Amino acid sequence: MTLTRVVVINDASQAFGGATGLALLNVRLLRARGIDVTYVCGDTGDNDDLKRLGVRVVAAGGARLLNRRRGDAFSRGIHNSDTRDMLARLIAEDDTPGTVYHLHGWAQILSPSIFSALAPVAARCYIHAHDMFLACPNGVYMDYQKSEPCTRVPLSGSCLLCNCDKRSYLHKGWRVLRQHSLRRCFDLSRPWAGIVMIHPGMRPHLMRAGYPDGLLRDLRNPVRPFSETRIRAEENRTLAYVGRLEEDKGVLQLAAAARRTGLHLVFIGEGAMRARLEREYPDARVTGWQTREGIAAHIARARALVLPSIHPEPFGLVVPEAVESGLPVAVAQTAMLARDVVDAGYGLAFDVHDPQSFDGALRALAEMPDPRIADMSKRGFDRVTPIAETEADWVQALVGLYQSVAA
Repeated sequence: MTLTRVVVINDASQAFGGATGLALLNVRLLRARGIDVTYVCGDTGDNDDLKRLGVRVVAAGGARLLNRRRGDAFSRGIHNSDTRDMLARLIAEDDTPGTVYHLHGWAQILSPSIFSALAPVAARCYIHAHDMFLACPNGVYMDYQKSEPCTRVPLSGSCLLCNCDKRSYLHKGWRVLRQHSLRRCFDLSRPWAGIVMIHPGMRPHLMRAGYPDGLLRDLRNPVRPFSETRIRAEENRTLAYVGRLEEDKGVLQLAAAARRTGLHLVFIGEGAMRARLEREYPDARVTGWQTREGIAAHIARARALVLPSIHPEPFGLVVPEAVESGLPVAVAQTAMLARDVVDAGYGLAFDVHDPQSFDGALRALAEMPDPRIADMSKRGFDRVTPIAETEADWVQALVGLYQSVAA
């Protein structure tokens, strides 16, 4: 039997986050190859692009947990029987031996119950690990109260006792309940096709939670550079940040480091920390949300991009997007791409909690001779050492995975 259809499953049908963006890209690239696709989502499924692509959309009509009443969010976040039943009916009515299932995001609407619906077709189902929610209650192996990465075993005694949540210990308790639900629904005795990791550095973290090594598949995210022409970084002096303006993204630490070093900084993005940044660091420019074209225009005037995330970034898509545009990068050591960046000669890594290390990395890029910056820029633009996939290679790898279990 050959591959005849792919059922892509995801919380949302509109891209407000990385997982949904990749799920929709997954659909678009498969349709470009003439592969039949069904898109199953937890929201209303209102996406004209999917219709134009000829994709069948099966929507639950639900809402994100943050948009629900507290009690409803509490229960549906742990176990959403509506989405489970919707997918179970689809599988019972339409499944064929040549149909492969690919689950992307599930934590915002679909809930762990979606794994119960997929259990009968586990041998033809891949789960994409865009984050650590398959393993860790708070999704990132991060102790937010101490602002440090977590090394505990998920759901162990020390994990249960630790108040590591962004909000409160009570919210940690809810996340623990959801994690127990996940472990019940995601039955590892079933012959699941595999878990697709966006970076090989995720492997030990998933194995720490009990996932067998043989279930894990490496496939880095696909990247489309911000700029089709090389950014002449050696001619610029500004540092740039691209992303959400949130506390765990390290934006306050970056603003403070830029002030200490006297370097000009532009924040390209939107988020809860915007007002505080503008109030406390008026010397840093904040552009607000930008289109992809807007981002390209701003970073064209940058010498380097900085990723200062406090939590362990499993990928950090903005890093290879910048690198392949010809922009050197400075990356927090907690990011899984940090070692890749340094080894490839595309930039520097630093300790976001150590001002001396942080300031040193920023100064080094600012004071680095322009010919060295130019060499770093050209290496990244030419993809001398790829740290991400091209879209073509990414979809080719996915189709290979699908065919291996449909055969």
